Amino acid sequence: MKVSGIISEYNPFHNGHQYHVNETRRHGATHIVAVMSGSFVQRGDAAIMDKLRRARLAVRSGVDLVIELPVQYSLSSAESFASGAVWLLHCLGAVDELSFGSECGSIEKLTQTLDMVQHTADVRADEIRRIMENGYTYPRALNSVVRGESPEYADIISEPNNTLGIEYLKALRSFSSSIVPYTVKRRGDSHDGSSPDSGFASASYIREKLLSDTEVIHPEDYMPEHVAKAIRSAEANGELADLKRLERVFLYKLRTTSLDELAKLCDVGQGLENRLYSARTASSLEELLYNVKTKRYTMARLKRILISLLIGITRDDMTHLPPYGRILALNDRGTEILARAKGKALLPYGTSLSRLSAKNATARRFAELEERASDIYGLALGKAASAQDDLRAKITIDME
Repeated sequence: MKVSGIISEYNPFHNGHQYHVNETRRHGATHIVAVMSGSFVQRGDAAIMDKLRRARLAVRSGVDLVIELPVQYSLSSAESFASGAVWLLHCLGAVDELSFGSECGSIEKLTQTLDMVQHTADVRADEIRRIMENGYTYPRALNSVVRGESPEYADIISEPNNTLGIEYLKALRSFSSSIVPYTVKRRGDSHDGSSPDSGFASASYIREKLLSDTEVIHPEDYMPEHVAKAIRSAEANGELADLKRLERVFLYKLRTTSLDELAKLCDVGQGLENRLYSARTASSLEELLYNVKTKRYTMARLKRILISLLIGITRDDMTHLPPYGRILALNDRGTEILARAKGKALLPYGTSLSRLSAKNATARRFAELEERASDIYGLALGKAASAQDDLRAKITIDME
């Protein structure tokens, strides 16, 4: 029995994801567990379909067990996103391997890059800080300094999947985890690419076309047939989510939030609360983002902050690692993973959010944020969903 872990969003599950799952199996995995973002995703957006449907489709595509990444970790920097997800895999006590995609396709190169980047961040911290004082993000400043020493390593950290992979390696180190990393070289279109290649299209391209009023996409060209069918059904029933539907909710929340409250939000720093507060006069989401955007703050970061504002995620909510693992879907092999974890898991893992939330005060807070995220997500759908669906959610168990 070899259990491989995958960190994912499956937003939506496409041919590139299927290739990754297949390659992970080819590398010897008999069982696969995925940690997946829930209602909102790391790029600062609403997931195209609800998390339970995406988890169910993942299981029907070759994943055996899907565990939810708590919303405050889904809506955080690459470092925190990776840390929360790796923690859940590590604490399960049953995972042998962490499988992830990367542009370079080499664990050796990613490990060497991690070593070099960490060394540079330590010994040239003052130089990085001076570049940031000119308005650049930390990743941009770090890349600039690294490029002066090694263009090859700078190129590696310029690619988004490489960057996430390096964060996974760093998290494995920080937890002294016995999980062994393995990477699959990414195929087809780039992470945010707009040029589909031989049946491989980025999730960004697929989402953009699905939510467009003017362009047409044939989901069957870019994803497994059962996923395409689910997309068609969700589209017909008003069950695809679009962050733009929350526009007036964002504007209302920003107009009724104090400067002190903005300063306490997760990922707000360097006076960003002042720019947000000044932008409360905006009459559209586009205008709001335009008024706040600078080269220091990426659009994804700003949207993550706005979603965190709606949910109520503060800086204090990032002081705890996930206190439980909530199961969203599984099959018979998934139950075998859980059986292997019995007596070894460092956290409780289960399907009931109510029961998991009863463990302690931290668990209650995590569950509260998750419920709130699901309620807000329901307003981003074409047809608004009722509140408290998360508490009534029925977990999919596919037995073969």
